[in-house]
Amino acid sequence: MSSPPPSSSAASTPVSVPVSVPESVPVSVPVPVPVSAPASVLDLAPVLPVVVLQDAADAVPLARALVAGGLPAIEVTLRTPAALDAIRAIAGAVPDAVVGAGTVITPEQVSACIAAGAGFLVSPGWTDVLLAAMRTSGVPFLPGVSTASEVVALLERGVREMKFFPAQAAGGTAYLRSLAGPLPQARFCPTGGIGPESAPEYLALPNVGCVGGSWMVPAEALAARDWDRVERLARAAAALSAGGTCR
Repeated sequence: MSSPPPSSSAASTPVSVPVSVPESVPVSVPVPVPVSAPASVLDLAPVLPVVVLQDAADAVPLARALVAGGLPAIEVTLRTPAALDAIRAIAGAVPDAVVGAGTVITPEQVSACIAAGAGFLVSPGWTDVLLAAMRTSGVPFLPGVSTASEVVALLERGVREMKFFPAQAAGGTAYLRSLAGPLPQARFCPTGGIGPESAPEYLALPNVGCVGGSWMVPAEALAARDWDRVERLARAAAALSAGGTCR
């Protein structure tokens, strides 16, 4: 996952690192960066849960179940009105979780997510405007790609870690395997159509750091608030590795 380049100045001296963006791109006022922001989400666990929450009250018990099962990184997608409150609740009450925001598509959402306590950002795609906002956020981010040209464009901009989406529809493991030869410097979190059966094949690829999925947070378990089931599914997901063996 890509973070802003470190300053070469002494750590005790505040430094403002300028980011070159088109004049038409609005740059929001910097907001505090969560202390828990990781250097890379790709290395926290083999699976990144992709969560859609209808009720923010479910956020904390869900996060605790996922963490107990061995999945500390949690992507809460901005697909419901409850998303920002859910991120805020997890960030404030589950210190062992690294909560991030998914489906981020505007600079305004970037600012709102960071203010809510998001420790990383994930987008289904990217533009220069969105990329500039994610860079200035101060937290790691995964811009979405589905073609070789998009990967090359991000590499030109210094981004090495990306979301491959929609993974299965965009070519799956065969496509990612083809990218590994000419573009070995790019690492991916493939997401979209991946389940426990196909995850090990993705994890076996040299350019895959982790996979994103929602099979450990099924809708019926969320509706029933069956946190024990979520923990069991999370534990099984956390044990996945290349070839389907436990880590």
